[in-house]
Amino acid sequence: MSDPRTYVGSGTPEDPYVVDWDLDDPEDPYNWPNFRRWIITAQLALSTWTVSFGSSSYSGGIRATMRDLNISYNVAILGISLYVMGFALGYVYLTRENLHPSPNTPPNSPLLFASMGEMFGRRIVFLVTLSLYAIFQVQGALGRNLATLLSCRLLTGIFGSSPLTNAGGAVSDIWSFRERGMASAIYATVPFLGPVIGPIVGGFVVENPHLGWHFNFWLMFIFSAITLLAGYLFTPETYAPVLLRRRAKKLSEASKGVSYISVHDVNRSGSFSQVVRTNLSRPFIFLVTEPIVLLLAIYVSIVYGTLYALFSGFPIVFQQHRHFTPGEGGLAFIGVGLGITCGTASQTIQNRIYWRSMDKSETGRAPPEARLHMAILGAVLTPVGLWWFAWTTRPAIHWIVPISAGIPFGMGVAQILQSLTAYLMDTYNIYFASAIAATVVLRSTGGAVFPLFSSTMFNALGDEWAMSVFASLSTICMPIPLLFWKYGWWIRKRSRFAYHESDDIPGSVRSTIFSSQMEETVYDRDLTTPTSIRGGIGMHRKTLTIESVAPLGLA
Repeated sequence: MSDPRTYVGSGTPEDPYVVDWDLDDPEDPYNWPNFRRWIITAQLALSTWTVSFGSSSYSGGIRATMRDLNISYNVAILGISLYVMGFALGYVYLTRENLHPSPNTPPNSPLLFASMGEMFGRRIVFLVTLSLYAIFQVQGALGRNLATLLSCRLLTGIFGSSPLTNAGGAVSDIWSFRERGMASAIYATVPFLGPVIGPIVGGFVVENPHLGWHFNFWLMFIFSAITLLAGYLFTPETYAPVLLRRRAKKLSEASKGVSYISVHDVNRSGSFSQVVRTNLSRPFIFLVTEPIVLLLAIYVSIVYGTLYALFSGFPIVFQQHRHFTPGEGGLAFIGVGLGITCGTASQTIQNRIYWRSMDKSETGRAPPEARLHMAILGAVLTPVGLWWFAWTTRPAIHWIVPISAGIPFGMGVAQILQSLTAYLMDTYNIYFASAIAATVVLRSTGGAVFPLFSSTMFNALGDEWAMSVFASLSTICMPIPLLFWKYGWWIRKRSRFAYHESDDIPGSVRSTIFSSQMEETVYDRDLTTPTSIRGGIGMHRKTLTIESVAPLGLA
């Protein structure tokens, strides 16, 4: 811990020492060793993979579920829709009883599990929600009726949303702008790779006469238990405000009569009801007032919905029309999985482009649009794969042809999600949680709704025309990344929340804004110049307002 003399303040209750990170503080997550940060990133990726795998492994046993429970296909597919809808509910659901009222509640996280993470720490939320996720998998494994099955799927979806909510924040906790490209790519891609692997594993599980479709739930329980153990062993607390609050408390207890306060808690104001209103309303305000968030949310929801529509469409195309077994039908997703893997690998090219942009910048920070090159390519590959698949589904055409169409589709999906997630993170920085929440809610809604009508479309229109509808939607959205690459700077300039190039200052941009009107905290920095602006802000903490920090670009 730093010497108290390095902290701003006098140590009295009226003017406590303000605890913040030193530039080379070993407890600052940005300064942790690379191997430790990659272990944490791997565990975060494992947790998001586990819950996304659970969304689709169920699909491998849909026909066996229909037979055992005597239900229709459209009812059985609710098991997928409710799970994905649980993601959205887990993001949105917030009540007074769920959060302990505190004037120090960080208000920049929009939703229940994210808000809990920013109050109590991300680690405890991970462990508690993953424990509940595992418990409700047992309910599904033991259930023998439709009500038990569907309630299990909804509840596991709700608690499974926690890793998806907190993992992105944890990634930004430990990686700087320059370093975060590949970590963000992995975080953005894994939720799409899990659903692709799920039907493969689930299909072969159902084929085994000694296992059956119930074992898919036991398998999800095993995966979640492994993830829980890995989180307990390898993932520490990463959230800077919580770490600094703990440091301030420890210093206050150790030094009798001397007061310390976290830099993130100085002049924090606002009633709990104000925090709740902010948390609930801002994502939807972003959808209405921020063209970037709205268009990207629509685009991502179509891509995500199309992916989940394939979980009901592939069994029709390959099992019903080509007479594949459930396991073989699951293998049809290999093309999509291979494409997603290639799309993730292509992020290394995107990172080099971004780093070159940073090196050319006077401030050392590249514009957010430098993240979009792979999204532009992915926007082309996605409809190419869908059109290819749409008109090669006939049984007369060899099965390798439509399966191969999944490669450009999967590659495009990965590139779109990787680039757009990083683009939102750079564009909205301190408001990233609100921006990503708006997109995730719409994305999850698309993933829940599309499977409900896709099977009817395949049966009514035929494979070719049903897939052509999804391909057309993807084609219509194709110009969106190019639009933001060319005009994003102009749109951001007119936004109250987005990052503007004119706001840049050289050196470290990690600081806290002490304003009751603003109620936001900056947790990112650009490691270009070893210069701190902490002292200047701290010494003016009693009178700092939005106007006085406007030159920093954070108003």
